[in-house]
Formats: sequence, C-alpha cells, structure tokens
Amino acid sequence: NKLSKLQDIFSEHALMRFRTEIEIKWLQFLAQEKILSELPPFSNDSQQFLNCLIEQFDADSSQRIKQIEETTNHDVKAIEYFIKEKIEKNPELTHAVEFIHFGCTSEDINNLAYALMLQQAREKCILPELNQVMTQLQNLAHEHANQPMLARTHGQPATPTTIGKEMANVVYRLQRQIEQLAHAKILGKLNGATGNFSALIVAYPDINWPDITEKFINSLGLTQNPYTTQIEPHDFIAEIFNILMRANTILLDFVRDMWGYISLDYFKLKTINNEVGSSTMPHKVNPIDFENAEGNLGIANALLDHMAQKLPVSRFQRDLSDSTVLRNMGVAIAHSSLAWQSTCRGLTKIAVNTEVIRHDLNHHWEILAEPIQMIMRKHGLEKPYEQLKNVTRGQKITKELIQTFITESTLPDDAKNTLLKLTPENYIGCAAELAKKLRQ
Repeated sequence: NKLSKLQDIFSEHALMRFRTEIEIKWLQFLAQEKILSELPPFSNDSQQFLNCLIEQFDADSSQRIKQIEETTNHDVKAIEYFIKEKIEKNPELTHAVEFIHFGCTSEDINNLAYALMLQQAREKCILPELNQVMTQLQNLAHEHANQPMLARTHGQPATPTTIGKEMANVVYRLQRQIEQLAHAKILGKLNGATGNFSALIVAYPDINWPDITEKFINSLGLTQNPYTTQIEPHDFIAEIFNILMRANTILLDFVRDMWGYISLDYFKLKTINNEVGSSTMPHKVNPIDFENAEGNLGIANALLDHMAQKLPVSRFQRDLSDSTVLRNMGVAIAHSSLAWQSTCRGLTKIAVNTEVIRHDLNHHWEILAEPIQMIMRKHGLEKPYEQLKNVTRGQKITKELIQTFITESTLPDDAKNTLLKLTPENYIGCAAELAKKLRQ
C-alpha cells in the first residue's frame, strides 16, 4: 500500500504496457510524418482506435500477451502479435499491419520502454518524495534556527551549533542531488540491430533515419543517443542511479545522526496511542522510522550500486545480462521510496527537548576555550593554546573556572568583557542566520 504508485510503473504488466505504447506510437509517427508512401496518415477514427489500445491496456491485455508468448517464447514479439491481432479487426488499419515494429529490433522497444519507466518514476515518485523530505527538513531548519545545541566532533563535546543549522546542512546537500536528478537526461535509441539503421536504410534509402528517429524519441520526452550498439548502453541509468545513491547516502547519514540525537534525548519521540515500542518494556518509544529508513537505504544503495556498475557493460554488440537487472529497477527505487517515507514519518514524531539540550550545554563550559584562545592570539598573549590546554584538558570545567581564567588573564578589559558575555548557549557564530537564509 506504500508503493502503489510504483506498481503502475515497474510491474511486468506495466512493462508490457510501455512496450505496447512504444510500438503503437512508432506506427502512428511513421504515418503522421508522411514519409512512407505505403503508409498514409490515419483517419481520426483510426488514431482514436490506436490510442484506446494504449489507454485501455489492462490485465486482460497483458494476460493475452503472456498467452502469445507461450508460443513465441519471445516477449517483444508477443507484443507485436498482440497489436496485430487487435488492429486486424479494424478494416481501416489492415494495410498498416506489417508496419508494426517496422525497422525495429527488440531493444529499440525495450530501451524506450525502460526510459519511459524512469521518466514516470522520476516525475511521479522520486522527485516528489525527495522534495517532501527536503521540505520537512527546511521547515525544521527555519523553525529551530535559533535553538542552540552542543555539537560533537569525534563524539566529544565541541563548538555549539543550532538544530536549524544542522537541518540546513542536510537540506543543502540534498538540494544539489535533487537538482542534478531533475536535469539528468533520459536517453533512448531506435536504430536497429547494431545501431546503424541498416534495415531502415535498405527499405527507404532516401530518408534521413537518424533525424526521423530523433524526432520520434524527442516526442516521447526523451533524448536520442545517436551512438549505440544493439543496446542503448545504459550510461544515463548509471548516472541517475549514482545521483540517487548520493541522495540516499546523505539521508543515511542524517537518519543515523537523528537516531543518535534521540538516544541523547535531544529529541523526544511523540507517543502515539496503541503504538507499542517493545513487547516487554512498556515505557519504550523507539525511533523505528529512522531505523527502517536506514535499513531500506542500505538495501536500495546495494541494488543501485550493482545496477550502476553492471548495466553499462555488455559483451560486444549485445548480451542479455542486463535484462534481469533492468527488471529490478523498481525494487531498488521501491526500497528508496520506503526509506524516504519513513524519514518523513519520523520527522513528524520528533519534538526538541530544550531542557536536556540546555543542561548539556551548561555542563560543557570547556568549549569556550576556543574563542578565548582566539582573543588571546589576537592580543599577542604567549602560548594561548598551551595555557588553555593545561586548564581544560581532561578536567571538569565549570563556568566559574572559565570566567576566573578570563578575569586573571592579561587581556584588555574590553576583550575580557566580550569573553565574559559568552556562554555555551550563545556561542553559535552565524548558525542561526545561515539556517534562516536557507532558500525555500
């Protein structure tokens, strides 16, 4: 139920529908372009009849194709026979029967079908869901721009930041990947058995087939790859999947950090009636959404990585090792989608625990050793790093100890006053401003 949008794009039924769409649209295009004297333009009724074959493609249609395939033992040929079977019933189209699959090899149909799959998945699922994650993070970045939080480098207390700024960091990283994904070209080819338009040129040598097929491919919203073997080499799929992997890795980094912040009690998890966190410990509220996201991101990236490495490699002009891999594109994107949905759900359940955050900040005054050192350097005091190292390293540092160090230093009074106003809560640099200026 969480992946219903993908069922209509990546199922075997959907693959048959996309193949049927390509075959019919190629036939319509050839007639419409008036380039083949033997294939005049179709009437409006005939065009409507062909359009209905695409629009009304249903489970019975795919079942019929599978029945034909039992005889042909060839999936794309079964599509061709299915369409012929349909249009032979239309007297106005009988003359066009043998122009179905004209000049095509199976891969001309397959590569365009998979390209349309990715095109629709990007439009209907990938970009909307990634943008939803990003929007929620943007909202949190702005909402909590001013909320200071103790940072941790190497797991140790470090210069404070704000919750909003940490969210903004993730948004900026994610934005770059989404923009690249949105502009990545989806390629296609329709150039015959080894990519040279050979059969088309023999049949109609006076037609500029590279230009004609480019026009057709562009009409599908795709970009022509003019240089291929029998198969489109899938480089664009690898490029898209590498972008997806980077986006997923960014979110993997984020959900692990969220898990950690929840374990530190920086975020509370909102309780939901009737939801159970443990079968034996009734007090528990688990960060299950972030954990589910982490698991699905790992599976997704493992699959995407294999596909990105495998798909661009094919022996000589063609082998079929890509076939099974391509059929699993939906699996990789489905695991990604589950992770994105889990991340969004997890973000709706968190609440900032200001009490714990403030307590943590006020118990780590040693972090002010950094700005004190900088002011000491500015005013030429000798060995400021070493002085502070002796006072702070491995010791429990309190507000009183830090302020005594400042007061007893040889710094000018105005510098002392600047430092005495500093606290772990207000030592956040321009973190708040950076979070607030994050573009919507």
